[in-house]
Amino acid sequence: MSKIFTPTNQIRLTNVAIVRLKKGGKRFEIACYKNKVLSWRSNSEKDIDEVLQTYTVFTNVSKGQAAKKDELQKAFNKTDETEICKEILSKGELQVSEKERQSCLDTQLNSIVNSVAALCVNPETRRPYPASIIEKSLKDAHFSVKMNRNTKQNTLEAIKILKDHMPIERSRMKLRVSFAGKEGGGKLKESVVKLANAVEHEEWDEATLHLTLLIDPGQYRVIDELVRNETKGKGLLELLELKEVVESEELF
Repeated sequence: MSKIFTPTNQIRLTNVAIVRLKKGGKRFEIACYKNKVLSWRSNSEKDIDEVLQTYTVFTNVSKGQAAKKDELQKAFNKTDETEICKEILSKGELQVSEKERQSCLDTQLNSIVNSVAALCVNPETRRPYPASIIEKSLKDAHFSVKMNRNTKQNTLEAIKILKDHMPIERSRMKLRVSFAGKEGGGKLKESVVKLANAVEHEEWDEATLHLTLLIDPGQYRVIDELVRNETKGKGLLELLELKEVVESEELF
């Protein structure tokens, strides 16, 4: 019986998401698990083994053609395929069908809109914008999601564009939360502190706990609802001020 000959530099893979990067005049590709590329880029997936189907760098995934060592050395100035895979994963373009691309874009846009809504406020009202307003403004400004960027990078770009179309500032709120110890005590305090960026001050006034917190604007409604529910409406939230976030500060 005759055997089918498969060249040693050919690897067959199925059900893959391909990420492609053109470098040094050549095309290089890696084979990833579907739905994992965006998770890696948004830092929600940190285990690269869960992203890559193989650590092999290809010139053509569909044909199973692996890149040669000299091609990698010439294009990337190294032959460590793990490091090259990470570079392609970070900088390359995700190859998807039009339907898949639209689905990915919609998911990414939703994440970006929610991030902007959580991190920014209307400086005139000192309150966050509803996500629906952010989404409409981004569409009116013809904002487009960059698939080779993660959510943080796209969010920064979205905020920059929005500043030319509406009053919006990145900021954090200074909030004073007060409730009686018997209205939730340690459990409520722990839940509230987890939602804050920092606790600036904590004091007890007889049986009432007062917490001064720095929070992202999008957490205001979450904390308000939490305190109201846990204290049956007896807790108090007081907005003290807005603190502008300097450009050098991290968003996330």
